[in-house]
This record gives sequence, structure tokens and C-alpha cells, in this order.
Amino acid sequence: MASSDATYTPPRVWTWDAESGGKFASINRPIAGPTHEKALPVGKHPLQLYSLATPNGVKVTIMLEELLALGHQGAEYDAHLIRITEGEQFGSGFVEINPNSKIPAMVDQSTTPSTRVFESGSILFYLAEKFGAFMPQDARGRTECMNWLFWQMGMAPLLGGGFGHFYAYAPENYEYPINRFTMEVKRQLDVLDRTLAQRPYVAGDDYTIADMAIWPWYGALALGRLYDAAEYLQVHSYEHVVRWAETIDQRPAVARGRMVNRVWGEPHEQLPERHDASDFALRTQDKLDAAKGE
Repeated sequence: MASSDATYTPPRVWTWDAESGGKFASINRPIAGPTHEKALPVGKHPLQLYSLATPNGVKVTIMLEELLALGHQGAEYDAHLIRITEGEQFGSGFVEINPNSKIPAMVDQSTTPSTRVFESGSILFYLAEKFGAFMPQDARGRTECMNWLFWQMGMAPLLGGGFGHFYAYAPENYEYPINRFTMEVKRQLDVLDRTLAQRPYVAGDDYTIADMAIWPWYGALALGRLYDAAEYLQVHSYEHVVRWAETIDQRPAVARGRMVNRVWGEPHEQLPERHDASDFALRTQDKLDAAKGE
């Protein structure tokens, strides 16, 4: 434990130190609103998505790709890249559609006037209702699906902002918060594991928006793709979560959804922006790099 962790006493009045806060300190601030004027690009499709392939962003691109795979042509979308490490979420155009300045955010141009939708869970719910897909229609099934969607929205900040921050991104390793959030993440994994021991998907027999919300966080964790923490958390011991995570990982729409707005990892898995289904074959980062070299 660092000595500063044991001796720190909060002041009577908190003041903002823009230099503190770890890896993402440069984009964290205690106020809302835009920092600069910047209009958002608008594409030709009904749905305009402004995002990045973080777990919260991937939820929505998976849903859109799954809808298209079902034949819902109204789910065609433009996915515009928002580079959060460069503060693009604080541009005036983005803040207009999401005053909370977090990705993902979406505009549905098929309505009059257009409809803004922000918060990943809200976007999933909006799309499920709009297209009548990936959410049970009976009251009991619908409620169970919503139970787990809201569970994810409430629990993931403890995984991301809690465990992920202190384990992977904080400027120093602090024993108390790492232990505290590790305990909570393992409890959450146990909740999922016990549930998935009884049924194939989180909300029941069918794949729903609840799975799409939970998988990019807990599925990625179980597959060893999040925070390089698989060994530390002993994720292999949650065998039902691992089985569920592997099953969803094999879905073609999920593979496509993971690529959209991705700008890290293997170049052939990166699709910085998506404006047409052909982009998966023609405009991945390796293809863009090859074109530059011609």
C-alpha cells in the first residue's frame, strides 16, 4: 500500500486538480457542457451513431448488426468515430445529443423531428422496441429482460470505474480499493454464473438485449480481453459465464459489432467508421493502410 493511501485526509472543501486522476485525467472534469464548437457529421442512413468501441459502445453496434442480420433494413446505420481521449465528446454537436458527454449516443433520423437517444441501455431498449426484436413480448419475459438490463447498467460502473480504474489505470496501486472492487466484481461474476447454470442466456432461453448489454463487459472479462485480469480474477472458475461468453462470441453479428469504431488491436479487426455493410470487407484499418501505400 502506498503511504499516501494511508495518510491522506480529505480537505474541508474539495478543489479540482487537473493533473491528478491517472491515465484519463486529461478528459475528466467536474463540470458539464461543451468545451469547443464542433458540428457532428451526418450520414445517409436512418440511424446515426456516435461512438467508440469501448464495452458500452460495443453493446449498440452488436445490437445494430444483429438487427441487420435479421433483415431489418431500417436498422442501417452510420457509425461515426468519437475519440474520447481527444475530448471529442465535449464538442458542441455531441453535447447537444448527449448532455452527459459519454459515448455512445444516437440520432434516429427516421422520426419527425429526429430523436436523440443516449445511455447505452436506453439505446438498446429503444432499438428493441422500434424493431420488435431481442426483447420478449410477454410481460414476465420482458420484465426479466429489463431486470438484467438494469442490473448491468447499475453494476458495470463498479467493474469499469471501480475495479478497472484502480487495477489498470490509477497512477499508483492502492491495496484497499483494488481489494474492495475485486471482491465486488467476483460477487457479480458469481451472480451471473449461478444464473447461467440454470439457463442458456441471462434472461432465459432466448438471446436478448440483456445479453448484449452484459457480454461486452463480463463476457470480455471471462474471455480474457478486459484489463488483463483473467488470471487475477480466476475467471476460468466461472464455467457457466465462460460457456455463455464463448457462445455469444461465435455469433457473426457480434464479431462485426466488436469491430465498429475500433481503433486499437489488430488492424484487420479495426473498422474506424462504418457507413455500409461492405466496409467490413473494404475499409478495415489494414485495407486503409494498404491503400495509402499504393
